[in-house]
Amino acid sequence: MTSITRRGLLGAAATLPLAAPALAAFPEQPIRVVVPWNAGGLADVVIRALAPAMSGPLGQPVVIENRPGANGAVGTQAVARAAPDGHTLILANAETHAINPLIYPKLAYNPVSDFTPVTLIARGPFVLLTRPGFGTDSLDSFLARVRAEPGKVTFASWGIGSTSHLAMESLIKQAKLQMLHVPFTGAAPASTALAAGQVDAMFLNAGPAEAIARDGKVRILGVGAPERIPLLPETPTMAELGQPVSAGNWFGLLAPARLVMPIAERLSAVAAEGLKVPAVLNVFRSQAALPVTTRPEEMRSFIAEDRANWANVVRDLNIQLE
Repeated sequence: MTSITRRGLLGAAATLPLAAPALAAFPEQPIRVVVPWNAGGLADVVIRALAPAMSGPLGQPVVIENRPGANGAVGTQAVARAAPDGHTLILANAETHAINPLIYPKLAYNPVSDFTPVTLIARGPFVLLTRPGFGTDSLDSFLARVRAEPGKVTFASWGIGSTSHLAMESLIKQAKLQMLHVPFTGAAPASTALAAGQVDAMFLNAGPAEAIARDGKVRILGVGAPERIPLLPETPTMAELGQPVSAGNWFGLLAPARLVMPIAERLSAVAAEGLKVPAVLNVFRSQAALPVTTRPEEMRSFIAEDRANWANVVRDLNIQLE
Protein backbone atom coordinates (compact mmCIF):
# COMPACT_ATOMS: atom_id res chain seq x y z
CA MET A 1 0.00 0.00 0.00
CA THR A 2 1.18 3.53 -0.73
CA SER A 3 2.48 5.27 2.37
CA ILE A 4 1.79 8.99 2.92
CA THR A 5 3.73 10.64 5.73
CA ARG A 6 2.52 13.43 7.98
CA ARG A 7 5.52 15.52 6.97
CA GLY A 8 4.72 15.06 3.29
CA LEU A 9 1.10 15.98 3.85
CA LEU A 10 1.97 19.14 5.74
CA GLY A 11 4.47 20.02 3.05
CA ALA A 12 1.79 19.72 0.41
CA ALA A 13 -0.50 21.96 2.44
CA ALA A 14 2.25 24.57 2.76
CA THR A 15 2.43 24.89 -1.02
CA LEU A 16 -1.25 25.84 -1.08
CA PRO A 17 -1.61 28.60 1.50
CA LEU A 18 -5.15 29.45 0.44
CA ALA A 19 -6.21 25.87 1.18
CA ALA A 20 -4.43 25.67 4.55
CA PRO A 21 -7.32 27.15 6.59
CA ALA A 22 -9.71 24.64 5.03
CA LEU A 23 -7.38 21.76 5.95
CA ALA A 24 -6.96 23.04 9.49
CA ALA A 25 -10.74 23.13 9.98
CA PHE A 26 -11.47 19.83 8.24
CA PRO A 27 -13.58 17.94 9.09
CA GLU A 28 -16.15 20.16 10.74
CA GLN A 29 -18.98 17.59 10.67
CA PRO A 30 -19.56 13.87 10.10
CA ILE A 31 -18.27 12.53 6.80
CA ARG A 32 -20.90 10.79 4.69
CA VAL A 33 -19.85 7.97 2.36
CA VAL A 34 -22.52 7.13 -0.19
CA VAL A 35 -22.54 3.47 -1.24
CA PRO A 36 -24.50 3.33 -4.51
CA TRP A 37 -25.52 -0.30 -3.89
CA ASN A 38 -27.77 -2.24 -1.54
CA ALA A 39 -26.57 -3.06 1.96
CA GLY A 40 -24.91 -6.44 2.36
CA GLY A 41 -22.78 -6.55 -0.79
CA LEU A 42 -18.99 -6.50 -0.79
CA ALA A 43 -18.81 -2.74 -1.35
CA ASP A 44 -20.96 -2.17 1.72
CA VAL A 45 -19.03 -4.67 3.86
CA VAL A 46 -15.55 -3.26 3.17
CA ILE A 47 -16.42 0.40 3.70
CA ARG A 48 -18.33 -0.38 6.91
CA ALA A 49 -15.21 -2.17 8.17
CA LEU A 50 -12.95 0.76 7.26
CA ALA A 51 -15.21 3.61 8.43
CA PRO A 52 -14.58 3.25 12.21
CA ALA A 53 -10.81 3.17 11.63
CA MET A 54 -11.07 6.47 9.75
CA SER A 55 -13.39 8.13 12.28
CA GLY A 56 -10.83 8.27 15.11
CA PRO A 57 -8.03 10.09 13.25
CA LEU A 58 -10.52 12.46 11.61
CA GLY A 59 -12.26 13.28 14.87
CA GLN A 60 -15.70 12.90 13.27
CA PRO A 61 -17.97 9.92 12.57
CA VAL A 62 -17.76 8.37 9.10
CA VAL A 63 -21.33 7.37 8.30
CA ILE A 64 -22.49 5.11 5.47
CA GLU A 65 -25.53 5.83 3.31
CA ASN A 66 -26.81 3.25 0.82
CA ARG A 67 -28.35 4.82 -2.31
CA PRO A 68 -28.74 2.06 -4.91
CA GLY A 69 -30.14 2.33 -8.41
CA ALA A 70 -29.23 2.41 -12.12
CA ASN A 71 -26.02 0.37 -11.81
CA GLY A 72 -24.72 2.75 -9.15
CA ALA A 73 -25.59 5.92 -11.06
CA VAL A 74 -28.21 7.22 -8.60
CA GLY A 75 -25.91 7.55 -5.60
CA THR A 76 -22.97 8.64 -7.74
CA GLN A 77 -24.94 11.48 -9.29
CA ALA A 78 -26.00 12.67 -5.82
CA VAL A 79 -22.36 12.93 -4.71
CA ALA A 80 -21.37 14.73 -7.91
CA ARG A 81 -23.83 17.49 -6.93
CA ALA A 82 -22.70 17.71 -3.28
CA ALA A 83 -20.54 20.48 -1.82
CA PRO A 84 -16.81 19.92 -2.55
CA ASP A 85 -15.76 20.25 1.09
CA GLY A 86 -14.68 16.66 1.82
CA HIS A 87 -17.72 15.84 3.92
CA THR A 88 -19.43 13.80 1.18
CA LEU A 89 -17.70 10.93 -0.62
CA ILE A 90 -18.73 8.20 -3.02
CA LEU A 91 -17.60 4.60 -2.72
CA ALA A 92 -16.94 4.14 -6.43
CA ASN A 93 -16.13 1.01 -8.39
CA ALA A 94 -15.69 -0.12 -11.98
CA GLU A 95 -19.41 0.25 -12.70
CA THR A 96 -19.76 3.84 -11.54
CA HIS A 97 -16.59 5.29 -13.05
CA ALA A 98 -15.45 2.97 -15.84
CA ILE A 99 -18.44 1.08 -17.26
CA ASN A 100 -21.45 3.39 -16.84
CA PRO A 101 -19.89 6.13 -19.01
CA LEU A 102 -19.47 3.54 -21.77
CA ILE A 103 -23.00 2.11 -21.75
CA TYR A 104 -25.21 5.08 -20.77
CA PRO A 105 -25.08 7.82 -23.46
CA LYS A 106 -27.19 10.13 -21.26
CA LEU A 107 -25.38 9.53 -17.96
CA ALA A 108 -26.21 12.36 -15.53
CA TYR A 109 -22.63 12.74 -14.28
CA ASN A 110 -19.18 12.96 -15.82
CA PRO A 111 -16.85 10.42 -14.15
CA VAL A 112 -13.82 12.65 -14.73
CA SER A 113 -14.85 16.30 -14.46
CA ASP A 114 -17.43 15.85 -11.69
CA PHE A 115 -15.11 14.15 -9.18
CA THR A 116 -11.87 14.50 -7.26
CA PRO A 117 -10.17 11.10 -6.76
CA VAL A 118 -9.11 10.30 -3.19
CA THR A 119 -7.87 6.70 -2.96
CA LEU A 120 -8.50 3.10 -3.88
CA ILE A 121 -9.28 0.91 -0.88
CA ALA A 122 -9.72 -2.62 -2.26
CA ARG A 123 -9.69 -4.97 -5.22
CA GLY A 124 -11.36 -8.37 -5.30
CA PRO A 125 -11.83 -11.31 -7.70
CA PHE A 126 -15.11 -12.95 -8.73
CA VAL A 127 -15.93 -16.65 -8.77
CA LEU A 128 -18.41 -18.55 -10.93
CA LEU A 129 -21.23 -20.13 -8.89
CA THR A 130 -24.13 -22.46 -9.59
CA ARG A 131 -27.32 -22.86 -7.59
CA PRO A 132 -28.04 -25.80 -5.26
CA GLY A 133 -29.23 -28.85 -7.14
CA PHE A 134 -28.11 -27.60 -10.54
CA GLY A 135 -26.38 -30.94 -11.03
CA THR A 136 -22.95 -29.86 -12.26
CA ASP A 137 -19.75 -30.22 -10.24
CA SER A 138 -17.20 -28.76 -12.66
CA LEU A 139 -16.88 -26.03 -15.25
CA ASP A 140 -16.87 -28.61 -18.06
CA SER A 141 -20.14 -30.17 -16.91
CA PHE A 142 -21.64 -26.69 -16.45
CA LEU A 143 -20.72 -25.72 -20.01
CA ALA A 144 -22.07 -29.01 -21.32
CA ARG A 145 -25.45 -28.45 -19.68
CA VAL A 146 -25.70 -24.87 -20.93
CA ARG A 147 -24.96 -26.07 -24.46
CA ALA A 148 -27.55 -28.84 -24.11
CA GLU A 149 -30.23 -26.29 -23.09
CA PRO A 150 -29.49 -23.18 -25.19
CA GLY A 151 -31.17 -20.05 -23.87
CA LYS A 152 -32.77 -21.84 -20.90
CA VAL A 153 -30.05 -21.68 -18.23
CA THR A 154 -30.32 -18.39 -16.30
CA PHE A 155 -27.66 -16.22 -14.74
CA ALA A 156 -27.98 -13.43 -12.20
CA SER A 157 -26.09 -10.15 -11.94
CA TRP A 158 -26.44 -6.93 -9.99
CA GLY A 159 -27.57 -5.00 -13.05
CA ILE A 160 -27.27 -4.68 -16.81
CA GLY A 161 -23.74 -3.57 -17.59
CA SER A 162 -22.44 -4.48 -14.13
CA THR A 163 -19.09 -6.22 -13.77
CA SER A 164 -20.97 -9.39 -12.84
CA HIS A 165 -23.03 -9.17 -16.04
CA LEU A 166 -20.03 -8.42 -18.26
CA ALA A 167 -17.99 -11.24 -16.72
CA MET A 168 -20.67 -13.79 -17.63
CA GLU A 169 -21.14 -12.27 -21.07
CA SER A 170 -17.41 -12.66 -21.64
CA LEU A 171 -17.67 -16.37 -20.77
CA ILE A 172 -20.74 -16.73 -22.98
CA LYS A 173 -18.94 -15.21 -25.95
CA GLN A 174 -15.72 -17.11 -25.34
CA ALA A 175 -17.40 -20.51 -24.85
CA LYS A 176 -20.10 -19.86 -27.50
CA LEU A 177 -23.04 -20.24 -25.11
CA GLN A 178 -26.63 -19.04 -24.97
CA MET A 179 -27.94 -18.05 -21.52
CA LEU A 180 -30.77 -15.91 -20.10
CA HIS A 181 -29.75 -12.84 -18.06
CA VAL A 182 -31.75 -12.01 -14.90
CA PRO A 183 -30.54 -8.66 -13.48
CA PHE A 184 -31.09 -7.68 -9.82
CA THR A 185 -30.65 -4.39 -7.96
CA GLY A 186 -27.55 -5.49 -6.06
CA ALA A 187 -25.15 -8.33 -5.30
CA ALA A 188 -26.96 -9.33 -2.11
CA PRO A 189 -30.41 -9.90 -3.68
CA ALA A 190 -28.80 -11.60 -6.70
CA SER A 191 -26.84 -14.07 -4.56
CA THR A 192 -29.88 -14.66 -2.33
CA ALA A 193 -31.88 -15.62 -5.41
CA LEU A 194 -29.09 -17.95 -6.51
CA ALA A 195 -28.92 -19.66 -3.11
CA ALA A 196 -32.72 -20.04 -3.18
CA GLY A 197 -32.51 -21.78 -6.55
CA GLN A 198 -34.38 -19.04 -8.42
CA VAL A 199 -31.53 -18.57 -10.93
CA ASP A 200 -28.91 -21.04 -12.09
CA ALA A 201 -25.53 -19.29 -12.01
CA MET A 202 -23.65 -16.01 -11.56
CA PHE A 203 -20.27 -14.39 -11.10
CA LEU A 204 -19.98 -13.08 -7.53
CA ASN A 205 -17.27 -11.60 -5.34
CA ALA A 206 -15.20 -14.40 -3.84
CA GLY A 207 -15.77 -13.52 -0.18
CA PRO A 208 -19.58 -13.54 -0.16
CA ALA A 209 -19.49 -16.56 -2.49
CA GLU A 210 -17.31 -18.55 -0.10
CA ALA A 211 -19.68 -17.77 2.78
CA ILE A 212 -22.75 -19.20 1.06
CA ALA A 213 -20.80 -22.09 -0.48
CA ARG A 214 -19.55 -23.04 2.99
CA ASP A 215 -23.15 -23.73 3.98
CA GLY A 216 -23.61 -25.94 0.94
CA LYS A 217 -26.08 -23.53 -0.66
CA VAL A 218 -24.10 -23.03 -3.88
CA ARG A 219 -21.16 -24.60 -5.70
CA ILE A 220 -18.06 -22.65 -6.75
CA LEU A 221 -16.65 -23.76 -10.11
CA GLY A 222 -13.73 -21.39 -10.77
CA VAL A 223 -11.98 -18.15 -9.82
CA GLY A 224 -11.73 -15.23 -12.25
CA ALA A 225 -8.25 -14.22 -11.11
CA PRO A 226 -4.76 -14.72 -12.59
CA GLU A 227 -3.88 -17.14 -9.79
CA ARG A 228 -5.57 -19.06 -6.99
CA ILE A 229 -6.60 -17.03 -3.96
CA PRO A 230 -5.86 -17.77 -0.27
CA LEU A 231 -9.54 -17.88 0.69
CA LEU A 232 -10.19 -20.69 -1.82
CA PRO A 233 -6.84 -22.42 -2.31
CA GLU A 234 -8.37 -25.61 -3.75
CA THR A 235 -10.48 -23.81 -6.33
CA PRO A 236 -8.82 -23.56 -9.76
CA THR A 237 -8.78 -20.38 -11.79
CA MET A 238 -10.91 -20.06 -14.90
CA ALA A 239 -7.69 -20.06 -16.92
CA GLU A 240 -6.63 -23.38 -15.38
CA LEU A 241 -9.98 -24.76 -16.47
CA GLY A 242 -9.49 -23.66 -20.06
CA GLN A 243 -11.73 -20.57 -19.98
CA PRO A 244 -9.49 -17.58 -19.10
CA VAL A 245 -12.15 -15.09 -18.02
CA SER A 246 -10.75 -12.25 -15.91
CA ALA A 247 -13.48 -11.15 -13.51
CA GLY A 248 -13.31 -8.80 -10.53
CA ASN A 249 -13.92 -5.30 -9.24
CA TRP A 250 -12.26 -2.45 -7.38
CA PHE A 251 -13.55 0.00 -4.76
CA GLY A 252 -12.34 3.50 -3.99
CA LEU A 253 -13.28 6.87 -2.53
CA LEU A 254 -13.92 9.99 -4.59
CA ALA A 255 -15.21 13.44 -3.66
CA PRO A 256 -17.09 16.02 -5.70
CA ALA A 257 -15.00 18.07 -8.14
CA ARG A 258 -13.00 21.07 -6.90
CA LEU A 259 -12.13 19.55 -3.53
CA VAL A 260 -8.83 21.15 -2.48
CA MET A 261 -5.94 18.71 -2.78
CA PRO A 262 -4.74 18.89 0.85
CA ILE A 263 -8.11 17.54 2.02
CA ALA A 264 -8.05 14.81 -0.61
CA GLU A 265 -4.51 13.91 0.48
CA ARG A 266 -5.53 13.83 4.13
CA LEU A 267 -8.46 11.53 3.45
CA SER A 268 -6.16 9.29 1.40
CA ALA A 269 -3.63 9.15 4.23
CA VAL A 270 -6.28 8.36 6.86
CA ALA A 271 -7.69 5.56 4.70
CA ALA A 272 -4.19 4.12 4.23
CA GLU A 273 -3.63 4.04 7.99
CA GLY A 274 -7.08 2.54 8.54
CA LEU A 275 -6.22 -0.33 6.22
CA LYS A 276 -3.40 -1.30 8.59
CA VAL A 277 -5.78 -1.90 11.52
CA PRO A 278 -5.94 -5.66 12.28
CA ALA A 279 -9.72 -5.73 12.65
CA VAL A 280 -10.12 -4.08 9.25
CA LEU A 281 -7.64 -6.45 7.63
CA ASN A 282 -9.46 -9.44 9.09
CA VAL A 283 -12.72 -8.37 7.44
CA PHE A 284 -10.96 -7.76 4.13
CA ARG A 285 -9.30 -11.19 4.24
CA SER A 286 -12.60 -12.89 4.99
CA GLN A 287 -14.04 -11.21 1.90
CA ALA A 288 -11.04 -12.00 -0.36
CA ALA A 289 -10.63 -8.23 -0.72
CA LEU A 290 -7.07 -7.03 -1.31
CA PRO A 291 -6.39 -3.76 0.57
CA VAL A 292 -4.82 -1.19 -1.74
CA THR A 293 -4.41 2.57 -1.47
CA THR A 294 -3.22 5.29 -3.82
CA ARG A 295 -2.54 8.99 -3.88
CA PRO A 296 -5.35 10.97 -5.57
CA GLU A 297 -3.50 11.42 -8.88
CA GLU A 298 -2.55 7.74 -8.95
CA MET A 299 -6.21 6.86 -8.58
CA ARG A 300 -7.11 9.17 -11.48
CA SER A 301 -4.68 7.29 -13.73
CA PHE A 302 -5.93 3.91 -12.52
CA ILE A 303 -9.56 4.74 -13.35
CA ALA A 304 -8.63 6.02 -16.81
CA GLU A 305 -6.79 2.78 -17.54
CA ASP A 306 -9.66 0.66 -16.21
CA ARG A 307 -12.15 2.56 -18.38
CA ALA A 308 -10.02 1.89 -21.45
CA ASN A 309 -9.91 -1.84 -20.62
CA TRP A 310 -13.69 -2.07 -20.18
CA ALA A 311 -14.24 -0.12 -23.41
CA ASN A 312 -12.93 -3.11 -25.33
CA VAL A 313 -15.34 -5.47 -23.54
CA VAL A 314 -18.37 -3.19 -23.99
CA ARG A 315 -17.56 -2.67 -27.67
CA ASP A 316 -17.18 -6.40 -28.29
CA LEU A 317 -20.49 -7.16 -26.56
CA ASN A 318 -22.26 -4.15 -28.13
CA ILE A 319 -23.97 -3.09 -24.89
CA GLN A 320 -25.74 0.29 -24.94
CA LEU A 321 -28.49 1.46 -22.57
CA GLU A 322 -30.80 4.47 -22.53
